[in-house]
Amino acid sequence: MDPMLMQVVLIVGFVAVMYFFMIRPNKKRQQEMLKMRESLKQGDSIITIGGIKGKVVKVTDDSVVIETSSEKTKMEFLKSAIHTVVTKSDEKCDEVEENKEV
Repeated sequence: MDPMLMQVVLIVGFVAVMYFFMIRPNKKRQQEMLKMRESLKQGDSIITIGGIKGKVVKVTDDSVVIETSSEKTKMEFLKSAIHTVVTKSDEKCDEVEENKEV
C-alpha cells in the first residue's frame, strides 16, 4: 500500500473516532439540556448552575422566576442557568390538594 494513502486512511479513521466518542455525545447532551429547559413549568423544583435550589413560580420565553426559601424570596434566572430539574410538578396532585382545601 502507498504510504500516502495509509496516512489519509489513518487521519480519516482518527476523525471518525473523535466524532463518535467526543462530538456526538456532547451534541446529544446539549439537546437533552435544551429539551429539559424548554419543558420547565410552574411548580418544578430545580437547581441552578450556581447551586441555588428553588421552585419555579413563573416561566417566560427566556427566563424563569424561582422561589428559594421559606421567606418566599423570588429570583429571576435565564433558562440557560438551570442545571437540573429535581422534581417535576404534578398538576393533578396540585388540583386535588386545592379541592381538599376548599
